[in-house]
Amino acid sequence: MLITTESKAQNWRAVVIFDDRPDALIFVGRSSTQVRQEYVAAFLELLDEEEQGHASAVQMQQWSGSPDAGRWLFKSELKVPTPTLVRLAA
Repeated sequence: MLITTESKAQNWRAVVIFDDRPDALIFVGRSSTQVRQEYVAAFLELLDEEEQGHASAVQMQQWSGSPDAGRWLFKSELKVPTPTLVRLAA
């Protein structure tokens, strides 16, 4: 029995690279545009102030291959949200 909850595969993601701990997945989306629009909100919601301070980069990655056999490829680096950028956005 096959149960699918998504009509299209989630092929893009944003990953935070830390300077003192393992990387962390913060957002998965259907398109690069969706990831670019939503990663800042996910960054602020999922990470506390201490974790945000240790974030050295945010990478956008795309899945390459079939759903059960493939790998994540680096596509671009996104800006690491800062408290100044957050206040300006609000």
